[in-house]
Amino acid sequence: QVQLVESGGGLVQPGGSLRLSCAASGRVDRIYTMGWYRQAPGKQRELVAATTSGGSTIYKDSVKGRFTISRDDAKNMVYLQMNSLKPDDTAVYYCKMVAGRIPENYWGQGTQVTVSS
Repeated sequence: QVQLVESGGGLVQPGGSLRLSCAASGRVDRIYTMGWYRQAPGKQRELVAATTSGGSTIYKDSVKGRFTISRDDAKNMVYLQMNSLKPDDTAVYYCKMVAGRIPENYWGQGTQVTVSS
């Protein structure tokens, strides 16, 4: 089993920045894809950004140029640097990893990001 723990959420004013972190522990073995998703009230969970073990990255169109995903495989961690935050970025942000000797999906518990003046 793999456990994921996110941190770094909070309340920030529009235009501000936050950095989310997600740490994997347990029987990690190998991590393939690492990603961040978000879910706003009344909306479906959506992909924000993801990175593969080969270094490829993808971003939701509305966060391109503002968010940056990065990973540290030595520490089994993934980060999301969020700049120029907007009220529409308000959501619970979830970390997801595809990991294990037999790849499986693992999710964190979520961290709240609120962008408001």
